[in-house]
Amino acid sequence: MTTTTIAQPSWQLQRNSFGRLVLTDVDGVAHENVIPVRAFPVSAPDHGLSLVSSDGHELAWIDTLDELAGNARKLIEEELASREFMPEIERIISVSTFATPSDWTVQTTRGTTTFTLKGEEDIRRLAAPALLIADSHGIQFLIRDQKALDKHSRKILDRFL
Repeated sequence: MTTTTIAQPSWQLQRNSFGRLVLTDVDGVAHENVIPVRAFPVSAPDHGLSLVSSDGHELAWIDTLDELAGNARKLIEEELASREFMPEIERIISVSTFATPSDWTVQTTRGTTTFTLKGEEDIRRLAAPALLIADSHGIQFLIRDQKALDKHSRKILDRFL
């Protein structure tokens, strides 16, 4: 085990020499390869987080990331960032055709990209006004607020909804 140790009321969280999270519970039992899992990754990403063992058993529950000390929060956020990949669409630049399959060129929080939308059923409505779009490779793209998109983007999106 290495350097950064963060004490919580009933557990400690640190990284081992392999960079994996290790949770030491109140009884002093070390649980290797702990995985943080968001309960509501889209609608409430900072609320309801579980630290689970590698075999899927919940070891700790965190109501909100704000309740954690800075280093514990940092460790968990780093781990989540390395596991989660859901670019957020900021603007729809163009689509190849208004029939599916179609190629979409979009500006995301991770840069400009092009993906193929296989069918209109790959656009899922979440809690209003959010949408989740799956490309032909299974990558999920999030539109957090479709009403916040520019007029051109909304017009394109409306043709598929």
